[in-house]
Formats: sequence, structure tokens, C-alpha cells
Amino acid sequence: MTTQVSATTTGMWIGQPFNPRNNSLNLARLILASSVLFHHSFPLLGREEPIFFGDTIGGWAVIGFFTISGYLIAASRGSKSFGDYLSLRIARIFPAFIACNIFTVVLLAPIAYRHFHGTLDGYLSTGTTPLNYIVNNLGLKMLNYDVAGTPLGVPYPGAWNGSLWSLYYEFVCYLLVGLLACLAIYKRSIWAPLVVWVVSVGFKAALPRLHGYFGGSFDVDMLAKLVPYFMAGAVLSALRKKIGMHWGLGIGSSVAFGLCLVLVDGWGGQLGSIFLAYFILWLGSVVPCPSAIQVHDVSYGMYIYAFQMQQIMAVFGLGAWGYWPYSLVALALTAVLAIASWFIVERPIITRVRDAVNKKPEKVPATQ
Repeated sequence: MTTQVSATTTGMWIGQPFNPRNNSLNLARLILASSVLFHHSFPLLGREEPIFFGDTIGGWAVIGFFTISGYLIAASRGSKSFGDYLSLRIARIFPAFIACNIFTVVLLAPIAYRHFHGTLDGYLSTGTTPLNYIVNNLGLKMLNYDVAGTPLGVPYPGAWNGSLWSLYYEFVCYLLVGLLACLAIYKRSIWAPLVVWVVSVGFKAALPRLHGYFGGSFDVDMLAKLVPYFMAGAVLSALRKKIGMHWGLGIGSSVAFGLCLVLVDGWGGQLGSIFLAYFILWLGSVVPCPSAIQVHDVSYGMYIYAFQMQQIMAVFGLGAWGYWPYSLVALALTAVLAIASWFIVERPIITRVRDAVNKKPEKVPATQ
């Protein structure tokens, strides 16, 4: 939790400074990643997905990720050149993503293929071949979800990892903030990100009238949905030296966001995204977090490995256990892979790239 100091002492308009080293954002992201797993258990077991305020549990979890990322990434960009910033963003997202896809084609898909066909004959040359799966998805945009037609014989066939779709749009947001920060006005004015946020919200509001001009593009739909949340985090990052964490603003923001959802149809979430971002950050400043989770950010691994663990369990009929046993065992298996991903792939690469950028030994845990 953050140390309490007066707003007058810090020069802030209200609240206490958000402590970048002692907070619960890693815990928040871990909870959000786990929420995606529990959400996916519904379709992977052949059940209807529950909807809350216009979106699924997993959809809201992804939104939470984008708001947190917007805050952290904007802060990171402000202190680095575009090249250094981009190197760090690539190091954070690509190596573990590629390792995850390799894990799918080398271990899980062959097991599922043999389980269904009784042999591995044809695995390397059928349909979306393992090599196709790796190469076609290298750009983060998921062009193929199956490997040699697997998984088969499951309630949700032909998709090994339905979580990875969001990474492409998150990286687009990384590029957006990275390029915007190249503009002098964006760096000079704390209000410049606010203008970008307003434009993104306005675009979401106008999208029903503009949709035909984009040919019903899924990419446009997703960016219109998610960019306002990312930019909301960026706005709060720009204002972090003026607007601190205050319990009244935290509770008020949660109420305001709820009102936006209820009163504004279709784009209320985007309109209230700054309130959601503030509420999440405030929770991150007051909720205690185990020190191990503050240092070791396994949330990304939880996000990218959960779906395929659930699918391989479904291949062997373990969905018959029922929703909760199936979900909890999948959570435990995914946690093992997430921890391995952090210590074997993510942290070593992040540390090496960050040391190269900073030209000095890493002192701050790599959590962004």
C-alpha cells in the first residue's frame, strides 16, 4: 500500500501519488487473466456465455487489461525514445507469444491429433500445418487457430487458443501511444492524451453510422471498442502528478462508470472509461498485494496458456467433471505454465533488453 502524504506536500490537486513500485496492479492483472479462464469454460464446455452490462466476463477482463496497460505503457513511453520503447514492448509480448504457439504445435496438438486419429501420420502436412500455425500467426494477428484440424471431438473445435486475438489490438495501442509521443505537443501538454481519448470515444459513438464505410471490419470494431479504454489509462498517466489516489474519487468513479453503462446505450463503457481506469488504479493503490506477485508478473502467462490447457482437458473428456472442477484444475495447470513462462522466457528476455536500453543493471522489477 502507498505511504500517506498530503496533497499539499506533493503538489497534487487531490489524493496521494500512485506508487509505481508498491501497488497491486500485477495482482489485478492476474485476477483478470484468471477471469478470462473462467469465462472460457462456458463455451469450451458447450454452455452459453453469461452477459453482464453488454459484455462477457472475459470481455470485461480484457477491457481491464487495456485500461491498466494504457496507464503503464504511457508512463513508460514518456521517459524513452521511440526505438527503446518499441524494443521493450516487443520483448514483453512477442517471445512468450511465440513460445506459447510452439508449445501448442510441439506438444498439445500432436497429442490431440493422435488421440483422435490413433496415429501421427499426416500431422505435419494436414490442413493448417504446424509450420503454418507458427508462421501465419507471427504478426500477433491470429490468422489460424487450429493445428492440423485439431482440437477435434470437443464442444469448441478447431481453436487452440481463443485468447490470443486481443494481443494484436493491444500492440496496435502500443504503437499508437508510441507514435503520438513523437509529437512535441503530446509531450508538452498533459491534455493532449485527453483530446485523443475524446476522439476515440466520439468514433465509437459514431461507428453505427460509419460502419458501412469500413465494410463491417472486425478490426475497426475492436479498435473502436478498446482504444478508448487504453487511452483512458494514458490520460490518467499524463495527469498522475496532479490527480492522485483518493477514496472519494475511487468510489465516485465506480458509480459514474456504472451510470454511463446504464444511461448510454452502445458506447457508455467508452464514455465512462476514464472512471473505470481511475477505479482500477485506486483499487491497485489500496488493496494489499503479496510481494512475490509485485515482483513476478505471471499474468501474461496465465492469459496466453489458459485456453489451450482447457482445450486439452476437453480433448480427453475432462469437461464431464463439471464447470468448477474443470475450471479449477485448468487454473492450476495454467499457473504452472505461467510461472515457467515468466522465469524461463519472459523475465530473462525483458531484463536483457531493458539492461541494454538503460545501459545499467536492472533495478526495477519488469512488470509492464
